[in-house]
Amino acid sequence: MKIIEKEVLSLQDKETLLQLWNNEYPVKLNYQAMHDFDLYLDALVEKKHYLLLDENSRIKGWAFTFLREGEDWFAIILDSDIQGSGNGRLLINELKKNKRSLNGWVIDHENDVKQNKEAYKSPLPFYIKNGFVVLEDKRYEGEKMSAVKINWKY
Repeated sequence: MKIIEKEVLSLQDKETLLQLWNNEYPVKLNYQAMHDFDLYLDALVEKKHYLLLDENSRIKGWAFTFLREGEDWFAIILDSDIQGSGNGRLLINELKKNKRSLNGWVIDHENDVKQNKEAYKSPLPFYIKNGFVVLEDKRYEGEKMSAVKINWKY
């Protein structure tokens, strides 16, 4: 596996990432059309993408950082067939190289379902194991997601 850094994604990258997003995140967070996914990505400020490629140069994971209200934020998505094999840690460590602090919203329950009807497994234990702190008093409660804020500082 190797990580490549990009500021601008190709259409092919976006199509693969949209599919990865829709396969791995809860169904409530899915994007039905590329246009809507583009709107989401275009709204992010100072974004940088990190693509995790397998030996055949296929995207198996994606992390991205962006600026929101003066703070550095991130998100990570891994293909479920490589979860638990150290690749998430590889991506998170790559993000940490360029930032002094990272924030994210993490679903902290297992009530959501993925597109394939499997339960969405909360990645919160993964983030705690990788040095993130849960900010219990900071929650996002929306129509599509219930999550807790996490933070990592250098």
